[in-house]
Amino acid sequence: MSELRNDASAGRYEMDEEGMTSWADYQMRDGRLYLMHVESPPALRGTGAAGRLMKALAEDVKQQGLKITPICGYAAAWLRRSHDYRDLLN
Repeated sequence: MSELRNDASAGRYEMDEEGMTSWADYQMRDGRLYLMHVESPPALRGTGAAGRLMKALAEDVKQQGLKITPICGYAAAWLRRSHDYRDLLN
């Protein structure tokens, strides 16, 4: 597994595992990160790859002092279930 990458110019977080990339598309507005879509390649689905991406992404957002408005249903559910990061919901 690789470290989290944030391509701010493309509005995308990425993380590699087993030679494949999971990603989260976002938009920044008014000091808030709108999380539009989170996806892992089919071969990584069910392995927890998207959850690991969300954890790394949430930690990065927390360190920046930002809040997350999830548009993506997966991201919203993950954040609601997370004891450590649910305070990022906005």
